[in-house]
Amino acid sequence: MGFKEKHGVMGPGKLVRSPNVEEDCSKMERLADFQPLGMFFRWYLYGLHGYFCEVTFTAASDFKLNRTWKLMGHSSIWAFFIYATSILLIERMYLRLRLHYTKFKRAVIYTLWIYLWEFSTGFILRYFSACPWDYSSFNYNFMGLVTMEYAIYWFLGSIIAEQVVIKTTMKLRLDNKLNNILSRNL
Repeated sequence: MGFKEKHGVMGPGKLVRSPNVEEDCSKMERLADFQPLGMFFRWYLYGLHGYFCEVTFTAASDFKLNRTWKLMGHSSIWAFFIYATSILLIERMYLRLRLHYTKFKRAVIYTLWIYLWEFSTGFILRYFSACPWDYSSFNYNFMGLVTMEYAIYWFLGSIIAEQVVIKTTMKLRLDNKLNNILSRNL
């Protein structure tokens, strides 16, 4: 069935309607009951994603070093806030860059951003003796706050963040009725 047959055709003096007009309108009304997730909800999901990835990465690293099936990953609460904010900013970059740059070029830009963000947050946390990471033992580190040895992980992670996490999160919708209930109770 083509567009004309499905949505109706206006001819000279006549209007032919789709037999499913009422069904189509009903679907549109149901869609109007939902709204995109707000910035705070997206930030929260991005933080959970980053935190989970870090714990998984450290568990895999521990397995590689010690060959233990305990898979004891670890992180810091600071990581949640660092990842949440960074991925939210990558989301904003994605929306601006997606029409102008290839996926590869965007991933390079994201990777540079991740290094800048990791260095900046690490520098601030170190000032308060709160930086949970130290790359001083790595060959290609800068001030122990970043290491080039993780570049491929950050590059691949940024592609996953864009293609899976950000795109999926931006498709999520919140029921307006539930949102109204939550708003009244907060």
